[in-house]
Amino acid sequence: MSENSLVFLPSRPPPAKKKPVVSSPVLGMLIFTATEIMFFAGLVSSVSISRSRMVDKANITWPPAAQPVLPVHETMINTAALLISAVFLYMAHRRFKEEPSQARTALMTAVILGSFFVLLQGREWVELIAQGLTYKGPPYGAFFFLVVGLHGLHALVGIGALVMAYFKLKKDELTGPAFAAIQIFWYFVVLMWPVLYWRVYF
Repeated sequence: MSENSLVFLPSRPPPAKKKPVVSSPVLGMLIFTATEIMFFAGLVSSVSISRSRMVDKANITWPPAAQPVLPVHETMINTAALLISAVFLYMAHRRFKEEPSQARTALMTAVILGSFFVLLQGREWVELIAQGLTYKGPPYGAFFFLVVGLHGLHALVGIGALVMAYFKLKKDELTGPAFAAIQIFWYFVVLMWPVLYWRVYF
């Protein structure tokens, strides 16, 4: 074959990279929160079954006699603060999409409300322990400290993530996917609490 008979085909452009439907941070957080939801669902189911068996078989009232009554009405204030924090985080998300610098106030408000929730829960623990409620006593106290304590630990982690997001936002280093992942975790903390509050306190 002579040189004149060679045919040069036009080069094809490299295929364009497809944008992922969900970013890696968001996908990872969705998987994590899904496992946490299953964990808390199993925990609440165990508490409910154990509580039902004690009431039916041992004829135990709930709460048991001589045990402190959980402060249902006072905890409503904590619950309201936590739910409102999710509203402010949503506002921060909206403002972040428009102008990141305008999201600072709403984000910090969410941090303050979340911290308020944890502090009031801590004060509640101190008061209940002073009244004689401990995890070493009847299952009533063990259930309370286990379920509420695990949620409080998640709330502390979530507040830490929100604080980190706030300082990254101040430095103009906060990315959309990272902020979205943090929001998912905090919404999980917020939405899980009413379920735990209803099952443990009532």
